[in-house]
Amino acid sequence: MKFGFDIDDTLINLREHAFNIYKKKLNKAVPQREFHNLKRVEIHEPFGLTDDEGSALWNSTLEEIYYTDCPSFDNAVEVLNKLYEQGHDIYYITARPKDHGERTKEWLREQGFPIVDDYFFYGMQDHEKVTIIKDLHLDYYVDDKPAILETLAEQPITLLLKDQSYNRDYQANRIVNWSDFLDKITFK
Repeated sequence: MKFGFDIDDTLINLREHAFNIYKKKLNKAVPQREFHNLKRVEIHEPFGLTDDEGSALWNSTLEEIYYTDCPSFDNAVEVLNKLYEQGHDIYYITARPKDHGERTKEWLREQGFPIVDDYFFYGMQDHEKVTIIKDLHLDYYVDDKPAILETLAEQPITLLLKDQSYNRDYQANRIVNWSDFLDKITFK
């Protein structure tokens, strides 16, 4: 079977990792609950930053956010490795910028994710991401963004939403804990 996965905030806890980096960089003791209550993807508001200031901070810390000790979600690495060991195809489809694609692939390998070079797609806008997902004829696809899943709703793909505070109003089959993922799969 063919499984597709977004990376950031689906397999790895990137936004919370960035939130903690912001706390150190800005020297602000913002409670972690503020992160868990965010209703949008952007994380700068609890720090009192405008959208422009938040965007500038994100871009200036991107190297640190992407390539330091960002944790994967519990059991994500184990689940993907189990699928890979069972002979399933594992595809990664991320909107991370092109100039970060190869380094992201290597970073994920170092974290223990099973990576096949030709099954790793990056450097695209969301509409391009949807086209790639459709063209791959995936059996399952997991993302954290409801907009991606909405555009794929008519496709013969089982769609799963990685639970995040900003997507809780969207009705979908959710992955709250990666340890439950395999229970949601109907193997052919």
